[in-house]
Amino acid sequence: MGVPQPTAGTRWRCALCGNLTRFDVTRTTKAVEFIHLDLSGEPSVEEREVVSETIESVRCRWCNAVDQVELVDRPGAKA
Repeated sequence: MGVPQPTAGTRWRCALCGNLTRFDVTRTTKAVEFIHLDLSGEPSVEEREVVSETIESVRCRWCNAVDQVELVDRPGAKA
């Protein structure tokens, strides 16, 4: 089970210290990429399509709390 992602109307907040801006996020991503190799063999990703993404954990950067991050309304967000 993952952690809910913020939306246009919500954001993360640490319930322990009140942090709204700094988090360490661990996520699992499944993606399809178009990789172009130049003539020397150096790769670069030219297109990337995310097929699925799950946020495994969010840790507060200020107080190191895990499992304390919650979704709250953004200021000015339409209800």
